[in-house]
Amino acid sequence: MKHRKLSQDPHKVRDGVERNLEEAIGREVRAIRRQRGMNVSDLANAADLSVGMLSKIENGNISPSLTTLQGLANALNVPLSTLFLRFEDTREAVLTTSGNGVEIERAGTRAGHQYNLLGHLSANTSGVVVEPYLITLTEESDVFPTFQHDGIEMLYMLEGEVDYRHGDRLYRLKPGDTLFFDADAPHGPEVLVDLPIKFLSIISYRQSR
Repeated sequence: MKHRKLSQDPHKVRDGVERNLEEAIGREVRAIRRQRGMNVSDLANAADLSVGMLSKIENGNISPSLTTLQGLANALNVPLSTLFLRFEDTREAVLTTSGNGVEIERAGTRAGHQYNLLGHLSANTSGVVVEPYLITLTEESDVFPTFQHDGIEMLYMLEGEVDYRHGDRLYRLKPGDTLFFDADAPHGPEVLVDLPIKFLSIISYRQSR
């Protein structure tokens, strides 16, 4: 199997947080602009700013208005919150100990589908919401191959065996198997082959602005 190189380096560390908000915003704007391969003139035109004004923002010399920041975020195609990443603040982490996931009812949940939410970050700087679930199916569980929602979903089989439908294809999933898919297509368990069935479901979708 050919290895594919990932564009993001998981070991990369940011230059550090900034205690001055204007400098933090300026450094982030400059860094993203360079990542996008844009020069100062390109970004200034896209954000409807003068080159001089953008230079002052990137150098932390002025405090830009919210309207200006929104224009920069749109021109760089990032959430507004991204521009504040280098400013010193708190990053959330959630620990869910074994057996203590919160049992919830998701919209569209069928009988016998037990969902345990393994963690949740309310607001974050990534622009993405991630919902990790431990799902258990038993003899009482309905089969329901027409879940459909926004985002990307990944299943990782832990126990049992199931025929899982995605669109017009059926996948036999056994412990250790992974299914990664566009969740906008109809999907869900169609045949419960070997019970009980347990799998991780990780759903990610764009965070509402």
